[in-house]
Amino acid sequence: MSNLLYRLGRSAATRPWVAIGAWVVLALVVITSSVAFGRDLEESFEAPGLDSYQAAELLAEAQADEGGITAHVVIEARDAAAQLAPVEAALADLPNVLSATSNVSPEGDIALVRVQYPAVEHLEASDLDNLKDAVADLREESSLTLETGGDLFFAFEEPPMALGEVAGLVVAMVILLIAFGSFVAMGLPIGMALFGLVIGATSMKLVTYLIDIPVWAPQLAAMVGLGVGIDYALFLVTRHREHLAQGMPVAEAAGRALATAGQAVIFAGGTVVVAILGLLVAGIPFVTGGGVAISAMVLVMVLASVTLLPALLGLAGHRINGRRRTPHRPSTVWYRWGAHVTRNATAYLVGGAVLMIALAAPVLALNLGFPDDGTKPESRTERRAYDLIADGFGPGANGPLVVAVDISRDASVVAPLAAAMAADPGITAVADPAINLTAGVATLVAQPTTSPQDEATQETVERLRSDVFPTVLEGAVLEGAGLDGTGLDGSGPTAHVGGQTATFADLGDRVQERMPRFVLAVLLLSFLLLTVLFRSVLVPLKAVVLNLLSVGAAYGVLVMVFQWGWAASLIGVEQAVPIVSFIPLFMFAILFGLSMDYEVFLLSRVREEYRRHGDNTRAVIAGIAGTGRTITAAALIMVAVFSGFILGSDPAVKMMGVGLATAILLDATVVRLVLVPATMKLLGGANWWLPRWLDRLLPELDPASAEEPMEVAAGPPSLASRTE
Repeated sequence: MSNLLYRLGRSAATRPWVAIGAWVVLALVVITSSVAFGRDLEESFEAPGLDSYQAAELLAEAQADEGGITAHVVIEARDAAAQLAPVEAALADLPNVLSATSNVSPEGDIALVRVQYPAVEHLEASDLDNLKDAVADLREESSLTLETGGDLFFAFEEPPMALGEVAGLVVAMVILLIAFGSFVAMGLPIGMALFGLVIGATSMKLVTYLIDIPVWAPQLAAMVGLGVGIDYALFLVTRHREHLAQGMPVAEAAGRALATAGQAVIFAGGTVVVAILGLLVAGIPFVTGGGVAISAMVLVMVLASVTLLPALLGLAGHRINGRRRTPHRPSTVWYRWGAHVTRNATAYLVGGAVLMIALAAPVLALNLGFPDDGTKPESRTERRAYDLIADGFGPGANGPLVVAVDISRDASVVAPLAAAMAADPGITAVADPAINLTAGVATLVAQPTTSPQDEATQETVERLRSDVFPTVLEGAVLEGAGLDGTGLDGSGPTAHVGGQTATFADLGDRVQERMPRFVLAVLLLSFLLLTVLFRSVLVPLKAVVLNLLSVGAAYGVLVMVFQWGWAASLIGVEQAVPIVSFIPLFMFAILFGLSMDYEVFLLSRVREEYRRHGDNTRAVIAGIAGTGRTITAAALIMVAVFSGFILGSDPAVKMMGVGLATAILLDATVVRLVLVPATMKLLGGANWWLPRWLDRLLPELDPASAEEPMEVAAGPPSLASRTE
């Protein structure tokens, strides 16, 4: 592979306009195709097989209004009932509105208008804009206090344009400028990453022809893609400048940089893609779609790094060094640090492990759920509407449960089912049932006594499914039907709890159920990939264990900040919130992949050194000295990019920002610069042990060749023979 990459890099640097022109053409084709033929991204959070999904299916078959999404407008006035008529009329006349119904609080000072829309796939962002405009007009005409919120906002509200992302990019530019001392060297990674970002983001609407992509996936993909793109370019530019400092011509330096660091980029990116595609085993369609979107973005960044960047290096020539003409020298600071850690390996291993385990310990208290409007800042109208509804109608009014009943064989169960639900201690009221005899579906809307994110609400949902429904439906079940209301086989009346509150609770359960197999799949695939790359058993095993520590520590920090509220106010979180159910899946995949980036870059340099002289300690120290500065700069860039998302208003985005930034910081410092060198020192020559039978089975990625143009690729044909 190194020979192929060498020729590719040298060719691109020699004829840069060919590679640049190809990428420009590709960008034009992708952008034009996306505009002309791209499909809309998916808004749904459904997962087949869940009870809430079956409820949604029944409601959709019956074309029940309750199967759609809602918005609500809250009026606060001394006599709220007197203000209802014009508000209801104005809202009912909006496009795509099915109905507008109202309630007045017992005290009479708060009125709630629920605006019913069809399913989200039949709506657009303009429907939310129409609602906002109508409410703004009502405020001007009557001077009423009106607040709005609901599912429609969740589906289409765009987060306010924050400066956090821009600030993160600016910080990344400053870090690169300090690291390279050259505006040209700083500009190449930024420019390449932004170019790749444009292509990756615009391609999402084309990827939807293969798999549904959730509407929020491009933002998450951009977060990851920008970070890895800059990092990959940073490693390649660093190696290129090293070769230039040794007196090599520009094209030769670019070719050798791609042959060494480029191979690490490909395998680092491959590990990220493999880890993220592990989301396929989660069995949650929108999670899988999000994983595919992120993987596509990372793939674009890898391709740009090994084809576009060498062309840019060729164009830049020696200007990439700016005014610095001093030869490249290994960092004495990082050399001394590597020597210090290896001399005190046991102490650093114990101390680092204790720190990471302590940070990971709070994960035992992890509570999965979904933040509702009550977790948003009080400056947002959704939060003010949420508080008014809770004050006037009770906390459960913000998350009603929608129960779909299959009555195709027996409609007599509706009344006793409604009575049994109303008698449950977790339900405060049940609305009159809506019965569609033609479709054979009845709809019951129940208001819990507790708020949507309260654990008691989830317990109420489970109690309805496991106790209330079977008890009522038992006498009506026909031969061959179950008693738990979980089937759609038409053998008897069945009942399913749906609505946003139940859906998110079900998603949390699905995540907890699938998490073990997902983690196992990612660990196994990553281990196999690293075994092929480093031709070792213990190095991949160590990498897997240490990366698990990084991810565990990130989970622990999330619990401390968002569930326990430690320093939460500093990032704009006003109260404790549960961890969004699907975030642990994404965080594990992304962090495991990104952690492997630094592992691959560090160990690639260590392996190069070890193959030269066979001294394990010297190789570890040289690896730290050669990559410590670059890895630290790369990690700081990642932390800057991810930290920018903490400044947003969405709690889910904040969680991703906090988790990713924390994990990358810990991984590049405690893990990569302390635990890895300490562990490798203690393992000694066993680091590179590989059984002979496995050595024969594994493909050779960079075999020695008499015609090999690069010294770094030459070496013993098998490390196993030297250590076995």
